[in-house]
Formats: sequence, structure tokens, C-alpha cells
Amino acid sequence: MKKPAVETWLERGLFASRWLMAPFYVGLVVALGALLVVFFQELFRDLPSTLSMTAEDAILMALTLIDLSLAANLLLIVILSGYENFVSKIDTAGHEDRPEWMGAVDFSGLKMKLIASIVAISAIALLKAFLELSKPGATLDQARLFWLVMVHLSFVVSGVLLAVMDWLNSKVAKH
Repeated sequence: MKKPAVETWLERGLFASRWLMAPFYVGLVVALGALLVVFFQELFRDLPSTLSMTAEDAILMALTLIDLSLAANLLLIVILSGYENFVSKIDTAGHEDRPEWMGAVDFSGLKMKLIASIVAISAIALLKAFLELSKPGATLDQARLFWLVMVHLSFVVSGVLLAVMDWLNSKVAKH
């Protein structure tokens, strides 16, 4: 039996609406460019003082750059896997540089990559706060450190709970 024309058009319209997500991914590419600008601002701000840096200052500089790099990686994962999962497959024609995870990261895998990146970024922020305490004349802002630890722990617990939920979901028979 043939579907009614209204139902066919509605389903086609709903399916085509996935393209409304494309501008979001373009906006994330702009955000990736902004992170690149900030990365180089941080790098060029700290480079002139490299020879006079303490070990802690060098580590703080490196952690800041790593933090920005992780955030950029996170954006790239969301852009590429989100676009492929929700909008359209990216035709790279077997390009040799195509990341292995492209096309293989489903929504569950994307969640896990996101939370893992967020936990790493949070850990770096916490480590930076502790390293800043080692600077001469640094004061201990107990409230700030408390909240950094609490936020980090909430991300860790959220990640563990998401992993447990995915594991449980994999054990349930698919419908």
C-alpha cells in the first residue's frame, strides 16, 4: 500500500531539516579559528620571557597551550563526527589523511570522547591552579580551589556514569 502524499512530504521535510545543523558546524569552525588565534597570542606573549622562566612558569605555559589544543581537538571531533552523524557523510574519497575514527564514532562514542576531553581540560585547569600556588607570594584561594576540585570531580563522576550507562545499554537486547 502506498503512503499518503502528505506523509511522504512530511518525512522528506523532516529528513531535510538535518541541514539546519550545518550552520552550527560552520560556527564551530569559526570558534576553532578563534582558538588558533588565542593559542598564538599565548605563545607569542610567553616566548620573549622563555630564557628567564622558572620551571613552574614553563609548565604553566605548556599547560595553557595543551589546554587550548585539547579544546581545539574537542571542537574538531564535534565538527566532523557531528556533521557525519547528523547531517551528511563527508566524502574524502579515501584520502590518506582521513582520521580512522571518522565515520566510526557514533553518538555514544562522541559522548565519551567529549567527556574525556572535558575531564582532561578540567584536570589541566586544576593543575594550573595548584602550580600557581608554588609562585612566590601566591595566596591560597580556598574557595576557588574547592570549586575547581568539585567541578573536576563532577566531570569525572559524570564520565564514569556515562560509561556505565553505555556499558549497560550494550548488554540490553536491541529492539
